[in-house]
Amino acid sequence: MSIIDFDHINIRTANVTAMTSFYAEVLGLEEGWRPDFSFPGAWLYLADRPLIHLRGVDITPGASEVRIEHFAFRATGLNAFLTALRERRVAYNVNVSPSNNNRMVNVYDPDNNHVEIQFDASETSDLSAYTPT
Repeated sequence: MSIIDFDHINIRTANVTAMTSFYAEVLGLEEGWRPDFSFPGAWLYLADRPLIHLRGVDITPGASEVRIEHFAFRATGLNAFLTALRERRVAYNVNVSPSNNNRMVNVYDPDNNHVEIQFDASETSDLSAYTPT
């Protein structure tokens, strides 16, 4: 597996409108297209890249709760990566993007930070979740 790029950061917020305005007005990002997810949110773009994904939640996360839901990388070598995760006994699950069928591998680092590694839809492998026993 080879990391080829930083993809995005996903932030949980009960203030999607205010957060969208902040990133647009203060940082100059532009709100743009977002897949038809089952939860509210917004995607903010730098040129043609959606760098900040806002995920709407009902209540503002408290100081000790996770606000950054995950950060994501783009990579190549899906099958080799999943094999390496199983060999290292690292739990993972895979989601398929509703917009482009990319494979989104979800893992947690030792501090329990959610990390998404996204692979192109053309890469194939067994997409079953893995939990070490």
